[in-house]
Amino acid sequence: MDNSVPGNQANIEYFFRKLYELLFGGSVTINYAAFLAFLAALWLWVTVIGYIIAVAGLFLIVYCMVRLFELREREEHFYSTLIAAPAHARVGNSRWQHIESLLGSGDASKWREAILEADIMLNDALFRRGYEGENVSDKLKNADAANFRALNDAWEAHKVRNQIAHEGSAFHLTETIARRTIARFETALRELGAL
Repeated sequence: MDNSVPGNQANIEYFFRKLYELLFGGSVTINYAAFLAFLAALWLWVTVIGYIIAVAGLFLIVYCMVRLFELREREEHFYSTLIAAPAHARVGNSRWQHIESLLGSGDASKWREAILEADIMLNDALFRRGYEGENVSDKLKNADAANFRALNDAWEAHKVRNQIAHEGSAFHLTETIARRTIARFETALRELGAL
């Protein structure tokens, strides 16, 4: 009967014996030179893997920064263009004139007040046109884009109003954003017949 181990099977006892010889050198005393050589080889691999991870992380950071700058550039382009209000003759509306005077003041707190006042006017105009809901958001949800072409303008303007209402002075309101928002309110109010 043949007691030999076939060539395709691992001999676990052999590996444990080699580990024992590595640590103890075949005797009771510890072979520190072999152990230190093993640690040096292990440290070399840890260092190489660490450098690879660091380089990959550096490339990831650079990629994210490039994408962030591209996003900021697109936002700057989007928010730097002004939306012109429709070129209709202005009807004498004292509330709207007050809003325009607040917008022309050059003070960010006055711009906030102008946007809040315009949102109140939008709420009143939607109510007069028969849109139901507790607030502007509910009324705009019930509006139909086929009957209210400026619905998207009203939503965008109302979103800015919500940011002002929730964030207060922490919301960075520029003159460009303020003028664009008031122009959107004006478009919606003109369609609703409030101006």
